[in-house]
Amino acid sequence: MYKKVVSLTFIMTLLFSSFSVSAEKKEEKSWEERVIYSLMVDRFNNGDNENNMDVNLLEPLSYHGGDFQGIIDKLDYLQDMGFNAIQLSPIFDNEEDGYHGEWIIDYHKPEEHFGTIEKFQELVEEAANRGMKILVEFPVHQLGKSHPWVADKNKQEWVRTNNDGFPTPALDRPEVQEYFIDVANWWIEETGLDGFVMTNVNEAPIEFLQAFSSDVKSAHPDTFLMGTTSEATQDVNKAYLDAGFDSMTDVSLNQPFRNAFAKPGRSLQPLFDVWEQNESVYEQPGLMAAFLDNANMDRYTRDMVNENEYPGARWKLAFTYLFTQPEIPVVYYASEIAVDGGEAPENQQTMNFRTDPELIEYITKVGDIRKSQPALTKGTFEMLYERNGMAVFKREYKDDTLVIAINNTTKDQSAVIKAEQLEDDKELRGLLNSDMVRSDNGEYKIILERESTEVYKMAEKSSYNIPFIIAMIGVFVVFIIFMYIAWKRGKKRPIK
Repeated sequence: MYKKVVSLTFIMTLLFSSFSVSAEKKEEKSWEERVIYSLMVDRFNNGDNENNMDVNLLEPLSYHGGDFQGIIDKLDYLQDMGFNAIQLSPIFDNEEDGYHGEWIIDYHKPEEHFGTIEKFQELVEEAANRGMKILVEFPVHQLGKSHPWVADKNKQEWVRTNNDGFPTPALDRPEVQEYFIDVANWWIEETGLDGFVMTNVNEAPIEFLQAFSSDVKSAHPDTFLMGTTSEATQDVNKAYLDAGFDSMTDVSLNQPFRNAFAKPGRSLQPLFDVWEQNESVYEQPGLMAAFLDNANMDRYTRDMVNENEYPGARWKLAFTYLFTQPEIPVVYYASEIAVDGGEAPENQQTMNFRTDPELIEYITKVGDIRKSQPALTKGTFEMLYERNGMAVFKREYKDDTLVIAINNTTKDQSAVIKAEQLEDDKELRGLLNSDMVRSDNGEYKIILERESTEVYKMAEKSSYNIPFIIAMIGVFVVFIIFMYIAWKRGKKRPIK
């Protein structure tokens, strides 16, 4: 009878565990829980040599062979680092040498250098199987010079010309608006992609952005829409969010972010100031997208090189802040290998997967922490201490409290956090480096080595395990006795 009860209990436990795992897999993550890897399709990974037409790796302005299959081949690589969303450069059919995707001639056709629409569908499906989302950049601010509208006499009013001599769609015309809305809906229905990143939204009429977001979301409510601009204040970004976009790249944060970690000794206070401003302006500030660089600016490593700093240490501090601050982190491809580069195309080098994995391993570690700690994706954000580059801030969600400490200086630093700022009589357990800080007389004294970080989780004070200590002492005593007896026997044994 006893064996039957044990067996039944074991089976029920397995069934319950299976149900829990299944439920967890089906649970949809919010976009605040996403970490986005932004990549240029042509420069990421070549997975199919059959579409390598006119590929020239020695020419920075030619195609380099990256394609949809190459991304499929590296999905596990991205997932292992903690990324659960991928932002692709424009994938639409482009003019010759339009490797960047900005010279579009056909919005209904994928660029032949990248693969077929069936291969893109496979990419979306393979990503979904891993719980990853696919976003596609959707430029509507200009067209390729040989776009069919340019030569079509019936569509002359659909096209204008910008200062760079490129044709631009007349987005104030209803028929042009309808065209782009239809394109977006077509791609969602044909491929199942999860959303769009509309670039240069500042060059589009707000009426078009309102119509686009309204119609696309009416047809596909789960579609995620992000907008990007090169310059924007909080008030300008808010206008785009009010037009129906879910997220905007946080341009206001970018320069303070880059500046803070490019060189030791710089204060992190400007980063906290931007967050306070965002909280006062945006309804959901956590949906803003934090980034350090992208295809249109110098690589962040260039800032460090210009300051004569070692990029590895600087990037680790920057990644720690990026993965523990409240906004959606966006990482531009090859940042995980600290690639350097100035203006385009120097900042758009082909990804090198055969490099030192140190920074990749670090991103994986902080990525796992962000993924496993809801306070980092849903929690409040409060600065506890900041002095000339030594900063401590707190993230809280429900009963969870995380404390992040960053020493952005060239010397060991300490910070004393009072019990009024953190709950008293607890301990802070390090998730990155296994550090431990206990409250002492109502204070937590955090000590960090130069250019280092720690992510602490607050927990009850761990008591000493008296039975375990006694057992270990007993084992040690028995070992000493055994050694003594062996020694005595050895002495009595006659020498032959």
